[in-house]
Amino acid sequence: MVNVANGFGSSILGYPRIGPHRELKRALEAYWHGELSREKLLATGREIQETQFAELHAAGLTQVPGNTFSFYDHVLDNALLFGAVPKRFEPYRDDLHPLDFYFLMARGRPDLPPLELVRLFDSTYHYRQPELDADTEFSLHPEALLDEFDRALAAGIELRPVILGPVSLLLLSKAGRVPGETEFDRLALLDRLLPVYEQLLEILAKRGSTCVQLDEPCFTSDRTPAELAAFEDVYQRLSTAPLRPRILVTGQYGDFGEAVRILAGTAVEAIGLDLAAHRIRPEELAAIPGIRRKRLYAGVISGTNVWRADRYVTLQYLHQLSQVCPDLVVSTGSTLLHVPYDLLVEYDIDGHVADRLAFAKQKVLEVVSLARALTEGPSQGWRQRPREVHFKQKHAVRQRVYAVTPQMREREPYAQRRVAQRERLDLPPVPATTLGSFPQTDAIRQARYELGEGRLSTVEYRKRIEAEIESTIRLQEDIGLDVLVHGEHERNDMVQYFAELLDGFATTHFGWVQVYGSRCVRPPILYGDVSRPAPMTVDWITYAQSLTGKPVKGIVTGPVTMVARSFVRQDQPLYETADQVALAIRDELADLERAGVAIIQVDEPSIRELLPLRTGGRREYLRWAVNAFRLATSGVRADTQIHTHIAYSGRAEIVQAIEELDADVTAIVATRSIEWVLNALKEDAADGHGLSHGVGPGVYESRSARIPDIDELDELLTAAAEAITPERLWANPDGGLKTRHYWQLEPSLRNLVAAARRVRRRTEQKNPPAI
Repeated sequence: MVNVANGFGSSILGYPRIGPHRELKRALEAYWHGELSREKLLATGREIQETQFAELHAAGLTQVPGNTFSFYDHVLDNALLFGAVPKRFEPYRDDLHPLDFYFLMARGRPDLPPLELVRLFDSTYHYRQPELDADTEFSLHPEALLDEFDRALAAGIELRPVILGPVSLLLLSKAGRVPGETEFDRLALLDRLLPVYEQLLEILAKRGSTCVQLDEPCFTSDRTPAELAAFEDVYQRLSTAPLRPRILVTGQYGDFGEAVRILAGTAVEAIGLDLAAHRIRPEELAAIPGIRRKRLYAGVISGTNVWRADRYVTLQYLHQLSQVCPDLVVSTGSTLLHVPYDLLVEYDIDGHVADRLAFAKQKVLEVVSLARALTEGPSQGWRQRPREVHFKQKHAVRQRVYAVTPQMREREPYAQRRVAQRERLDLPPVPATTLGSFPQTDAIRQARYELGEGRLSTVEYRKRIEAEIESTIRLQEDIGLDVLVHGEHERNDMVQYFAELLDGFATTHFGWVQVYGSRCVRPPILYGDVSRPAPMTVDWITYAQSLTGKPVKGIVTGPVTMVARSFVRQDQPLYETADQVALAIRDELADLERAGVAIIQVDEPSIRELLPLRTGGRREYLRWAVNAFRLATSGVRADTQIHTHIAYSGRAEIVQAIEELDADVTAIVATRSIEWVLNALKEDAADGHGLSHGVGPGVYESRSARIPDIDELDELLTAAAEAITPERLWANPDGGLKTRHYWQLEPSLRNLVAAARRVRRRTEQKNPPAI
């Protein structure tokens, strides 16, 4: 650890790992397709690791984090580090190379579903959820961690290994069930897990490691007294282990709360706080007994947004913190995994916007410069607070937001809308549909690239997209879907596409951020007042509708998701920004309706994602999130059917919010498991707080390569019909199909249609039409 006598230290808690030019993404996908050898994939990983720790050291950090690289997901890596392999995968271990066994758990195969994909707190990242049961045994497998540590040490760099803390490892995992009992307590496994952590700490100490980072992000959420007691017991034990490096425990993504007081009472040497997400007052920190004896990793630089810190205010705050914790390291509040690599490669962002931004490389330099200014004193440029830059506000946008009335967020009662929509659409029971996107072929990606490079005319590009749309319509007709989509072939991403067409957003060329595995997105930057210069989807949808007599859904991304999946301005409340976006979308829906589109899907998968980690702010957040959606969707007629696509939750408050959205049909993302969603729907209905409108509980995982058979889908749809009644049931996947191949998509959808028709026939037999 840095000696405070030499000044204040600088560090970060993690770094992007996909490669500055998405080298890992390309290598992974080539390997999965059989186009790259395992040796070359492993070499790509080593090169990314070594380039990263060398660059971070050269940037001036006094501590460089290690073990932040992953070939797919760091949570899964930590589970395997401690030998937590689910029983259902064990039979395949001996026949596969360790790397292929790892990918089997992450990606699954047709006869074996992968680990579930779950969002990591309020970030854009999703992890593969480890599976534990009461019989899980742990064992240590530190070879990859130690190999990187040794390679860095040979280069003269000591890494600080980053490891998921034992309590968060268990809490982030999925608990299995013991026959005849309720869900077992995952924390009961601590007695088996902690000796393995102690073993790792001893190995690292003998290897020459002076500090290890244990991340406990679960404690930035509300925790039970039993969980807090377990947390205290764990760190009392680990901090008194006979041979270990110094321990840094971090609380990323928010308010570390009671965990700070607990850690201050142990022999743990250092505590990392996310002061960018939750700025604690120095006097509050000083009131915690024992805190002055700890090294404070002051996370004043955000790891989840791209805005430059106000160095004048931040340096003053650090000075105040140093009076409370003299042993202080300037740091990021979280890993930088959630931001792009480098701002300097972006050549197309307006200067007044670019001057306010900092990507991962720039954030490292912010950390280093703040630590130096704190140690040596600020230079002349630091002494004057920089002039604040205000983005140009649009009077018309602000006047329109101020003029919004409660009536603009209301539609006719659902019962009236249902009758009007039934007459207009004449759909069969259990209609089958998809949620929007179809595979993006190489030809379409190439066409989009050539258009951007100016090598393809707009007219020729449109012809190619229209040909792809027609092919998609014909395929859906042949499969037998009841409500069609145009396939979204013109869209690069559900958020970025609209951001490029709305004023107030900036988009990047190389600002890739990892979502999961090899999946990356380029989050837009929402910097100013939002308005819609022209219709965004109408031409594509009306062209698709002209090709078929079946209804084609209009697909629009909702206001909350546009906000949640962008880097958002911080100079006004989120609800005000969301209402600006909602009004732009409201205009789009009005144009779609005028063009004759009868079904419009407004996707809001992020309403659940933005939910505050602690209960205090949830009610207010859900209020404005629901209001923004209703503002966007309440301007259409009663016979226009509004769909939404959203993540379900076991929390009654989320179910109530979904109900309050008042969408005519809600398609559900299976964020945990399809069976879990069906059980939750049934339990919620029995408790009297379920969904009362149309529901499409996604009955197969769209992110998996697995092809479900007809009997399986029939069973799931039958269970769904029991939970929500056949009259309100829709059959659909749980997400878009952009990342799938047609050889996976086509049989899956044919099986879905066949299963829906089975359920439909049984329903009609039970309830024959009146003669």
